[in-house]
Amino acid sequence: MAKFLKRGEHILGVDIGGTKAMAMVLDHSFKCVGRAKKKMRCDKPGEKAEDRVIRAMRDALEDAGIEQVAGIGAGSPGPLDPDTGVIIDTPNLAWKNFPLAQTLSDAFGGIPCVIDNDVNMGTYGEWHFGEVKNCKNVVGIFPGTGIGGGLIIGGKMFRGFTGAAGEVGHMTVEPGGPYCGCGKRGCLEALASRVAIAAEVAALSARGDAPYIFENCGTDLGKIRSSTLAKAIQNGETMVEGVVRRAAYCVGVAVGNLINILSPEAVVLGGGLVEAMEALYLEEVERAVKEHAMPFLRKKVRVVPARLADDAVAMGGAMLIAEHLA
Repeated sequence: MAKFLKRGEHILGVDIGGTKAMAMVLDHSFKCVGRAKKKMRCDKPGEKAEDRVIRAMRDALEDAGIEQVAGIGAGSPGPLDPDTGVIIDTPNLAWKNFPLAQTLSDAFGGIPCVIDNDVNMGTYGEWHFGEVKNCKNVVGIFPGTGIGGGLIIGGKMFRGFTGAAGEVGHMTVEPGGPYCGCGKRGCLEALASRVAIAAEVAALSARGDAPYIFENCGTDLGKIRSSTLAKAIQNGETMVEGVVRRAAYCVGVAVGNLINILSPEAVVLGGGLVEAMEALYLEEVERAVKEHAMPFLRKKVRVVPARLADDAVAMGGAMLIAEHLA
């Protein structure tokens, strides 16, 4: 790996989500020397989402036993402008045309700060530190509450004309299918996200076809987590398994389409669903790829699970700011 930081320098990598913010302090060799996590729910009157992010960053510095870093790299839900660091609109965090990069920079004495989409950062982290670090063309897909994507093309992060390329979750895979949060019908996210899976499984629970789910979650979608789905399958709930397999297969259809279009060397699958049910999930994705990607194009493509888990976004942010500083 190229040397981007001087010995003794430290940087902050930050993962900003709708429910939590996680910050990591890394040294010149990208070893984590401090970390902290904060819920994004604001408990104090007048507290804002950005205050929670900054608190996590300060706590990470305290954990590392240092007072200052050379720069900040953060991944945030979009849409956003990576050139200016402005969040265009993230309703869950009440950010609209919000200068996040400038805000974080100012909180730490005006140090450099770069912002990008969280899944872009996760893909970037996996590309530099995971199993696909020797590839020049990589697709990252992270099924979770939604479904995000990231693209590495020719050894560079690909953002496209708008800066927001990689919205894999809004690829239409079933015309006329269920409504998506974006307002369209039949998006991958509407069929295969954890929210979509939870809605279908909650219906099974309500009619008595998923007793483990009913006992532990009732019909509360918010309680039907990836780990709960995995345990239900381990307990022999075949209908729950069928729902998860169909969702994974839909993701595989999207992967097959992306292989046909982009011809990547590798596809990285991350997120809670993949982590909780890796073997099952990859089995269905690979089955769909075999059925939907052209044989010549899919022949040597590796479909691999992400290895950085919760650290992927923060590590990707750390690498991006390190490159910026260099």
